[in-house]
Amino acid sequence: MSQSKNVIITGTSRGIGFELVHLFANQGHNVLALSRNAKPISNLHFDNISSFAFDLCEEDDYKKVEQFIQNEWKHVDILINNAGLLLNKPFSETSFKDFSKVYETNVFGVSEMTRIVLPFMKSDGHVVTISSMGGIQGSMKFPGLAAYSSSKGAVITLSELLAEEYKETGPQFNVLALGAVQTEMLKEAFPDYKAPTSAREMAIYIEQFAITGNKFYNGKVLQVSNSTP
Repeated sequence: MSQSKNVIITGTSRGIGFELVHLFANQGHNVLALSRNAKPISNLHFDNISSFAFDLCEEDDYKKVEQFIQNEWKHVDILINNAGLLLNKPFSETSFKDFSKVYETNVFGVSEMTRIVLPFMKSDGHVVTISSMGGIQGSMKFPGLAAYSSSKGAVITLSELLAEEYKETGPQFNVLALGAVQTEMLKEAFPDYKAPTSAREMAIYIEQFAITGNKFYNGKVLQVSNSTP
């Protein structure tokens, strides 16, 4: 097998993030799994999985990540910004606080996590940010997702900017805009909707892209959807 990589994944307590942790670990990669609830991961007993409770909205938590990399790994090969907060609420009822909370996780969290990890990444490192088809201009939009989908649009532009800013030195930055995937998060927001893709199926695709995609793409957003027009 190819050389084992050091991989950081956010939002790992369930859904796609949880599946990604298993996939990378089973292939012999070292994983730092970050989520507000570290329990599901800390029960896994893999030697190559590390995890601690981490909140993207808490500035002090980023220091823990920095210390971990310095003490344990020295460098990071792949960062997958997967954590997301999904709010389904009519716009007229979406408060300043609601909007802020979504952006704090989905945009500011992605930005700060990337900023903290970048100094430890080599020229061929890969930052993969998970966005949504709802964040793609011209794609089908759903009422109730003003905060969520606009935040997912913001990280697409952010990634394009970072790819430009770091194009001489690396790493590479790409975005996967996912269509509907059957996860707990989707079920909570849209109880009656059945997605055509499972979390594991999507995780398999994301894992492969994270390892090889930056050879072919930089500053790109790929629409990974068989459902959303």
